[in-house]
Amino acid sequence: MADRRRHRLAQRRKTIGLSQERLAEALGVDRSTIVRWERAETDPQPWHRPRLAAALKLSIEELADLLADVGQAPSPPDERLGYVLRNPGRADLIAVAYLRERVQRLDEHYDQTPSTLLLAEAGQLHGQAIFLRQHASNGPVQRELAAAVAESATLMGQLVWDAAQRRDHVSSAAYFDQAISAAQETRDAVTEANALLRKSYLALYGTKQPHAGLVLTTRAAAVSNRDSHVIAGLAQLHRAEAHAMLGQAADRSNALGTAEAHFAAVDDRDPATDIFCPSHYTRLAGSCWLSLNKPDQAVPALENARQLIAARRKSTAVILGNLALASILQHDIDAATSYLHQAVDVIERTRAGGGLNLAFAAARQLRPWRNEPSVQDVNDRLLTLMSP
Repeated sequence: MADRRRHRLAQRRKTIGLSQERLAEALGVDRSTIVRWERAETDPQPWHRPRLAAALKLSIEELADLLADVGQAPSPPDERLGYVLRNPGRADLIAVAYLRERVQRLDEHYDQTPSTLLLAEAGQLHGQAIFLRQHASNGPVQRELAAAVAESATLMGQLVWDAAQRRDHVSSAAYFDQAISAAQETRDAVTEANALLRKSYLALYGTKQPHAGLVLTTRAAAVSNRDSHVIAGLAQLHRAEAHAMLGQAADRSNALGTAEAHFAAVDDRDPATDIFCPSHYTRLAGSCWLSLNKPDQAVPALENARQLIAARRKSTAVILGNLALASILQHDIDAATSYLHQAVDVIERTRAGGGLNLAFAAARQLRPWRNEPSVQDVNDRLLTLMSP
């Protein structure tokens, strides 16, 4: 088989009138590399094959057939990524696709895994995307690397904010700005809108600036309006909460109605279907009622949202924290402490920054009942959470 492969590769080179030296020059390799290929001592690596096929005037498929008799398996994607990190000028679509896949896998773990456990790898991948982007010259590769930077920067913004218990707004905002800029370069409206939406959370739930949050959510809704009903719907939901924080009940209602219409139009073709959850609408509707100081409407909406989330997620802790706050407004201390215990169960596993902040906010609201045994028990658990 080796003899046959050697004969076919060498014969094809000779048929189109190329010497080993000229073929090596066209591919940017040493002549000895061509010799080894033709002797079947080594096989052309995946990143050599497109240019080799072009030099031999073959399609990629025809070249694969020519080499099919014998050869080594293609390098695994992780080895290819390692190679281009050592030789960044040779970055290609295979390596970038693998890098983006790793970012996506981390993103999938975000809602159920402590952010501190994901930060190191996410930061490494983000740095690799930026590094390769600085050196890549190929147009399609540059575009894919810009997309990789947008995705990894968005994830980093989420992780940094969550790991800092929603205190480090500046670093997170910088990552989201980086994601927005990279997405604009590739004209990826969905990724741009998602980063805008994530940035709005900093204003709404971090710095408590609903006016700034309203600007960002409105912009996110406008950017994604024609490209993703999921992102546009989520933007409208958080826009509704901004209005609720400002006491603008009518505007809140209009935004909720627009969000509901977007969600009704979601189908499998939506590029953001993977982040859509049936609990989104009722969770934000409940939060709006809470902002408007109407716990009687907030509790059933939030309970409905909790039932729609099967697993223990970071968002579950947020729902339970809001349920505790709503119960306190109703002076139902038993319900409030029960919700807080459930929230702590989730926080212990996920270290959810948003849930932790809400749990401590509820604990502060329980101070008038601090001598109650049930309140003391939940306070003890919250203090334990802060222990090293």
